[in-house]
Amino acid sequence: MKDSKACPLKKTSIGGQALIEGVMMRGPERTAMAVRHVSGEMVTEEWDTPQNNRPRWTKWLFIRGLFNFVDSLKVGYKCLMRSAELSGLDEEESKPADPKEEKKESALLKLVMILGTVLGLALSLVLFMWLPIQLFSWLTAAFPGLEKPYLRGIFEGVLRILIFLSYMLLVSRMKDIRRTFQYHGAEHKSIFCYEKGLPLTVENVRQQRRFHPRCGTSFMILMLLVGIIISILIPIQNTLLRTGVKLLLLPLSVGVGYELIKLAGRHDNRLTRAISAPGVWMQHLTTKEPDDSMIECAITALQAVVPEDPESDRW
Repeated sequence: MKDSKACPLKKTSIGGQALIEGVMMRGPERTAMAVRHVSGEMVTEEWDTPQNNRPRWTKWLFIRGLFNFVDSLKVGYKCLMRSAELSGLDEEESKPADPKEEKKESALLKLVMILGTVLGLALSLVLFMWLPIQLFSWLTAAFPGLEKPYLRGIFEGVLRILIFLSYMLLVSRMKDIRRTFQYHGAEHKSIFCYEKGLPLTVENVRQQRRFHPRCGTSFMILMLLVGIIISILIPIQNTLLRTGVKLLLLPLSVGVGYELIKLAGRHDNRLTRAISAPGVWMQHLTTKEPDDSMIECAITALQAVVPEDPESDRW
């Protein structure tokens, strides 16, 4: 049976994330992760999804996106760290485990990941914020006629997109990252299968598309495109001041990007397909065809978070 282009029967709010040798799924009531141990055995963990007790104003249009984005980052980071531990467990059964050594190794792993995250954020700020602004300043110093707000905004935005594309192209060539992208594909395929109301089997999931309109990759691309418009509207030319203002306006890009993703995930028409198109194109880089063992992880994680009430997870 080939995958149909017909609209899915259901739009679910269940979303996921590819992990190190596994998949995390987050539903309205439960969150679960399924990770492959180096032995090939699947390790699963699940817990209650924190209830949304935030004030009502945090759910307002264009504001809710920032809070949901922060929540996703927190849960995703926690699961990523845990998957790193689970996928790298030692198989030395002949030696009794030393609790003190395990505790030290776990603490060291967490420290390394925290430092890596901090350095990654710092590098991202330099590459995506400061560098495009500074490069255009150097360019206009040599060619003063280019100093126009719309040219500055377009230059900065296009350069950020090119940096993002280059980064994705480079990391996609790494073996470990490619496997993570395969788990990303398994996550999307399983959600498509669930949305179509098909039994969650490896056979059914394998036949689904791996490009989903609600993907985090699509969200990132939309944020970058929205950022071009915002950049055009900022009149400040000083590099440091402009960088600071763009950082302050980052929540606006997040909020608008989130609303566009919600629109694209809820409807299927020419407008939403146009909104989804850049992100879907990018998913050719960030998702790869998974093998059956990866699909099994995605199915296991998804089945654990499907609510009893079929209406409670509608998008």
